[in-house]
Amino acid sequence: MKYAIVGVGGRHAMFRQALTETHPAGNELVALCDVNPSRLRLSAGRIPDQTGNGIATYAAADFDRMLAEQQPDAVIVTTPDYLHHEYIVRALLAGRDVVTEKPMTVDLDKLKAILEAQRQTGRKVTVTFNYRYTPARTQLKDLLMGGAIGRIQAVDLRWYLDRVHGADYFRRWHRYKERSGGLLVHKSTHHFDLMNWWLGSTPRTVSANGKRVFYTPAMAAELGLADRGERCHGCRARCDYRLDLEGDDALRELYLEAEGDDGYFRDRCVFADDISIEDTMQVQVRYANDVFLNYTLCAYSPWEGLEIKFHGTEGELTHRHIEVHGVFGGVRDKPVEEAMSTVLHRHGERPRELEVWAGSGDHGGADPVMLGYLFASGSMPPDRYNRASTHREGAWSILTGIAANRAIATGQTIDVDAMLASAGIALDRQAG
Repeated sequence: MKYAIVGVGGRHAMFRQALTETHPAGNELVALCDVNPSRLRLSAGRIPDQTGNGIATYAAADFDRMLAEQQPDAVIVTTPDYLHHEYIVRALLAGRDVVTEKPMTVDLDKLKAILEAQRQTGRKVTVTFNYRYTPARTQLKDLLMGGAIGRIQAVDLRWYLDRVHGADYFRRWHRYKERSGGLLVHKSTHHFDLMNWWLGSTPRTVSANGKRVFYTPAMAAELGLADRGERCHGCRARCDYRLDLEGDDALRELYLEAEGDDGYFRDRCVFADDISIEDTMQVQVRYANDVFLNYTLCAYSPWEGLEIKFHGTEGELTHRHIEVHGVFGGVRDKPVEEAMSTVLHRHGERPRELEVWAGSGDHGGADPVMLGYLFASGSMPPDRYNRASTHREGAWSILTGIAANRAIATGQTIDVDAMLASAGIALDRQAG
């Protein structure tokens, strides 16, 4: 298989390394494409064992020429979210398969364009939901598939982002809702996809509340940061949320030294007035199989991780993952042991703490497994959990967040079928 990658920011490196280092057998990376020539040179220079003139690189404006000249079998899309649809659609119409980062896209118009292009061409779209491949999350699927708590009736899911990771969404392009869909699309896509997969269902109605209360000019004033700058670089304010691009080699090379090419600042102030996404969100979902979900996302918590409880007719299944205990003296305290716990409590029995499935590698061992199925499927065992995701799963994963954004804006409960019909989108509800 021949691949090209469009978008060479931070996330693309996982795919580049998989194709050129981890799984090179049967795979070939033939081109890189981006708006920023500095980042293109940086990425191309990190590909090992190159011969001749090295890897072919193309400006974003030359994407179609890249497809014609390099003839990749598939295109990997790792651009900012609001541009995903542009390259997905063009690749599909050119007869290529697509692998895209989540979220597949950010709004209904862009979703419609992708679905129509896929339907027209019949080409394959893969959305890389690595959370499905985390051993501990797969274990939950295994337990639920096996009927460990009977029929699932309701779920409580709380996801916490600390003031390092959470703050980062408010300094990048993600801070504008039209570019990321807000955290309910960009970040929660992972969580809503897990729910669709765990439940084998899709959202029917969605209601939500959301607000921005922490990453605001008022909070900056409360913290004594009234004289802050537009960005961290060069800012003289003594701020706990400062991102030091100069002090991190990877960030300096990828962003600070590339600013002159496209004017993108990676370190804008997290308390700026023009931010348009929320930092506190609660969502209530009723699924097609009549399961209820209560969901909370907070982007300024003192710790990072998740808590989830499944309520079933025969008991409860509870999972907790502490990714970061907290930030102390500017250092993130990451747990080494007992970071995850899973408790099965069946009716008439004592609660039983289970040994949590574990793995090694990024995202709790998820990335190596997912990349194996993507690029070396012949070496992987059959996937009894159906973790692979197509355009269909990509669509349903963002529809909860898109509906939640609409619910926040209107104060109404959103009927997802009616929302799709009004946008002219046809999407089946076959269980995933």
